[in-house]
Amino acid sequence: MIICIGAGPGDLGYLTRRGAELIGNADVVAGFDAVVNVVASLIPATAQTVLMNYRDQTAQLAMVAAAHHAGKRCVVVFMGDIHFSGFQYLERVERACGHPVETLPGISSAQILAARAKVCFDETTFITFHRRGDLSPFKRHLLHVLQDCRNAIVIPCPWDAARSFMPCHIAAYLLENGIPPEQPVEVWENLTRNEAEWRGSLSACAGQSFSDMSIMLIRTLSPMPSQIEAP
Repeated sequence: MIICIGAGPGDLGYLTRRGAELIGNADVVAGFDAVVNVVASLIPATAQTVLMNYRDQTAQLAMVAAAHHAGKRCVVVFMGDIHFSGFQYLERVERACGHPVETLPGISSAQILAARAKVCFDETTFITFHRRGDLSPFKRHLLHVLQDCRNAIVIPCPWDAARSFMPCHIAAYLLENGIPPEQPVEVWENLTRNEAEWRGSLSACAGQSFSDMSIMLIRTLSPMPSQIEAP
């Protein structure tokens, strides 16, 4: 068995019961250091832990795949929900194993932010830039979302300076492409807290710096009126 598990936004309270059971019964638990640290208290003393980072993930996943093919119960943990911002990592797992693998969804940072900020997913679009490859199609999509008067929940790209697309870069890009400077923005860095770390306008956001663990909410200037029927 090999299964990929979404481990929530960094707090064990948001890990599903099924995810905890699978980790507690695993022979091998693998994932990026920070994610495995979140679930460390659930890992059996007898289990092998395989830690990895962006540089060595291919080699480490090959080790996990070998254990899987040897008949061991393997769990690969992801931050948040696999299908929100971990899809490329899932592709690497499946490439290492040579076949599709089972996935168990988790609670995503987008879901937590929607709850904290009281926005409706029907009126909101989620976009992640936390990915390798060309970001241009996703940048254009963000523009269209805001032009269509929808809220946008955005995960920035925090990698090397040449590719970073952090809140200040996102704000600058949107301003350059005609999004109004007064567009309301919130940046959340600790989603288990109850308040945003920063609130302000799009123009003000262009001059702010935030940590790699940030997520943005760009609110529409024209919220949809209530569609509850009149009594």
